[in-house]
Parts: sequence; C-alpha cells; structure tokens
Amino acid sequence: MKKIKLIEVRSELGAGTRGASMGIEALRVACWDKGSDYFKRFNSVSVPDLNYTLFDPDVFPNAHRIDSILTVQKNIARAVEQTVAMDMFPLVLAGDHSNAHGTIAGIKAAYPDKTLGVIWIDAHADIHSPFTSPSGNVHGMPLAMALNFDNLDRQINEPAPEAIFFWNSLKKLGYNGPKLKPEHLVYIVVRDTEEPEEYLMKKHGIKNFTYDELNKKGVPQVAKETLERLKDCDILYISFDVDSLDSKFSKGTGTPVETGLTVKQAKELNYLLLQDPRVVCYEMTEINPTLDTENTMAENAFDILETATEAILKKESNSTAIH
Repeated sequence: MKKIKLIEVRSELGAGTRGASMGIEALRVACWDKGSDYFKRFNSVSVPDLNYTLFDPDVFPNAHRIDSILTVQKNIARAVEQTVAMDMFPLVLAGDHSNAHGTIAGIKAAYPDKTLGVIWIDAHADIHSPFTSPSGNVHGMPLAMALNFDNLDRQINEPAPEAIFFWNSLKKLGYNGPKLKPEHLVYIVVRDTEEPEEYLMKKHGIKNFTYDELNKKGVPQVAKETLERLKDCDILYISFDVDSLDSKFSKGTGTPVETGLTVKQAKELNYLLLQDPRVVCYEMTEINPTLDTENTMAENAFDILETATEAILKKESNSTAIH
C-alpha cells in the first residue's frame, strides 16, 4: 500500500490577491481546532517558495512574476517526481493554482509514457496565456501551460520577449510537449470564464459539468461520467480549488464565485473520484485566510481534505489487495 506524502507549496506568486501562502497554516489551525492528528500521520516536505520576491518590482505585466514562478514550479515538479519514485502518493497542499502546473510537470516526468487525465474542480478554467490574460495573473494559466496553448487566435497582449521565454520554459517543464490532450481534461463547476477561455473550451470540446448539471444528475452520476470520459487515460490527477465551493462557504479565497458546490457535495465528489485506482496525485489549493472570518474556509477545506485522504487510503489498500 502506498503511503501518502504531503507536499506543501506556499507560493502565492501566481495570485492577484495576497494571502494564499497562509492557506496551509490555516489548514493546520483547523486541524488543531478539530482535535485531529492529521498533520502528524503523514510525512511532509515543504517546497521552497519565492514569496519574498513579492517585495520586488514586477517586470512582467502580462504574466506577473513568471520568472520566479518557473523556479518554484521546477521545485514542485522535482518534489512530485521524487515522491512517485519513492512509491508514495503525492498529496499537494498549495497556495495559488498556478502551482498545479508544477504538479502536472512532476507527474508527467514520473510517467512520461502514460496518458494523463486531469479533473479540474474549480470556478475558473485557468486556460489563459500571457497573450490572452486580462489580469496577467499566472494562476489563470496552469492548464494552458500543460496543454501547450498560447491561444493566439484571441491575442490581446504583446508580452515582452523575456516573458515569452519564461512562458515557453514553463510549457516544457517536466516533459517537452503537451502534457495532456484537451479531450483528457474535465472541468467540474467552472462558471467564471472569459471569452478566450470559452473559445478554447468550445473549439476543443472540453467538457464542463456545470453546477446545474451536477444538481440535476447528482454527484455520483457526475463522478461516474467524468471517469468514463477519461477511460482512455492511464493515470489521473485531481485538482481541487476551494473556490469551486459556493461563495457562501468560501470568503477565504482570492476569487470567490457564487452558485458552486456545498461542502457536502465537494466531500462526496472528491471521495468518489479518488476511488479510481488510476489516480496518482491530488491537490488542494487557493485557501486564503486573510480574506476570511473564523477560519471558515480552512475548516471546510480540512473536512474535505480528511474525506479525500480517507478515499486515497481506501483506494491504496484495495490496490494492494488486487496485486
């Protein structure tokens, strides 16, 4: 049975609002308040962040701090790849969602010949590039890096040559070429998108299970259909952004959006998806306690994390039984 290893990534360089670097500490506070021994049960490694560079001037308006983000993502990719090599299950707790591309790069470096499927549970599509992003915040770009999409059809920005250099380096991180195909990406409850992202979703037929659809079909059916859509994938990675939750549960995140998951739905969804034996990595991201009261988001997120962890442990003990 694989042991879980926690990979803690405090980088918030990709976010537009400060504070996501404190998300892991907020989870620990939630854990203490609940009287849980969660953070004692698993080994953890902390990936070096470069948050101190937030005090430096930002020289890349179309991809803020992309130079430092490349360094951070190299470290994340290495940590994930090493964890897989040690036959452990990487469970990533991250600051902002740009870090997820480092995770994907590490998975692809560990499994270069395997077909990767990605389940992205998020209010946002995160498929912008420096050429299309209205904000320049890199946490809106991790999937474009992984898919190798510049989306020049919808170009609005002229990024500096240096920015493009770092962008191209990120796209190549861990694996030279697209790390997944658009048909192997499934969105769940994405509901806050810009036209360039909608254009790509339509052009490539990327599935998004809307919140309406999830409510109509029910969580078990959506989980089943999600996994069915990824039947040709050898391995799966699940990325859970806490802003997938309805904003009434989620003041404590940089970009809250209404009409999203309840905590109960999120627990059920993560639990069912994580039962799939192909899942090789799970990530939780974008908890920002500075925007919160009473640490509510982290407490909700910790409940979801405990449920997700239980599912991973169950899956791993089942896979041992099979072998």
